[in-house]
Amino acid sequence: MTYHPPTALPPELLDDAEMQRALIEHDFGAVFRLARTRAGISYSRIAAECDIKPERVGTLARGTGRITSFDKVVMIADALRVPGHMVGLAPRPWENGLSADTHSREIGTIVRRRTVLAAAASTGLAAALPALHQPPSPNHIGPGDVAQLRARTARLRRLDDILGGGDTYRVYLSEYQHTKGQLRTASTTPDTRRSLLSLLAEQAQQAGWAAFDGGRPAEAGSLYEESMAAAREAGDSNLLGNAYAFLAYQTADRDQAAEMAAHSCVAITDSAPATVRALLYERMAWACAVADRPADTERALSAAHTALDEQQPDWAAWVDRTELDIMTGRCWTELRRPLRAVPVLTQALARYDDAHARDKALYLSWLADAYLTAGEVEKAAAVTGGH
Repeated sequence: MTYHPPTALPPELLDDAEMQRALIEHDFGAVFRLARTRAGISYSRIAAECDIKPERVGTLARGTGRITSFDKVVMIADALRVPGHMVGLAPRPWENGLSADTHSREIGTIVRRRTVLAAAASTGLAAALPALHQPPSPNHIGPGDVAQLRARTARLRRLDDILGGGDTYRVYLSEYQHTKGQLRTASTTPDTRRSLLSLLAEQAQQAGWAAFDGGRPAEAGSLYEESMAAAREAGDSNLLGNAYAFLAYQTADRDQAAEMAAHSCVAITDSAPATVRALLYERMAWACAVADRPADTERALSAAHTALDEQQPDWAAWVDRTELDIMTGRCWTELRRPLRAVPVLTQALARYDDAHARDKALYLSWLADAYLTAGEVEKAAAVTGGH
């Protein structure tokens, strides 16, 4: 007989728009609160079934803290009998016995479409995507499956060109969680497992960047740390270095950030693609600029500029001469050297594609800052006012 936990949510509560929105957003504090007020499920029962301390359940229900661990999301989904697709997971084992018209709740009904639209209106369209388009999980993963997952990751990465981290975080986190689940449950060869681990490291970095961009620094740091662990296990020195660079970017201590960025460059090997080397060196340059180390900044920028002439992996494909010139100008702006910053930023922005309006607006603010440093208030106003 299949175990039916006392915390299983009733079908009518799973149909509730507020509950569905909370599940899509992984707002488990709201899920716990609704479970108690709408279904009479006590916090102590939820704590016991989900292996969470009772006081922690109460804290979450009051709106403090978040659940970000993949393992804990899985445990909550199983304890509350939430179908996997409602929280961005693959179908759970206990879902096999559910009929099509029960609370497996496949996306597609009028009620569900309304819920997705409601979530999109309040949290951004991308927040609703994981529950709609999660691919199935095979029992065995081969090189072709990894290639398909990598291509999917590359396509989803393009969302970052037009949407901020507040919109994309749930999408990227769901991809990461899905791949992590496949590593746990699917059979692979050793080589395929290493490839899948590299992909996991890459997805964790993308989710971490979206978290940081969306104002979630704690979640970002945790994802970068998990990326480092996956990259080490995969033996992928390029992604290991990139994880160090991401951590350096968000580290508050300037000297510590510079040292961390230096670690990222130590990870560079002779086989590293040119754009990977350029990416790590430009991020080191920025960390050194923030730490007020102009000589180290110039050396790192010089190393980055000499590296751009080979094929690159998709996660580093955005690094080109224009982007590197933007970073060069940004570093000299940070170091309060406007005579060096203004020319390179002006030339780079003149050839920067307006299609990437979000990034270009940010880069124009650095040009305006450089003009202000030089005492050219009118020029700074023209840059910000004209765009």
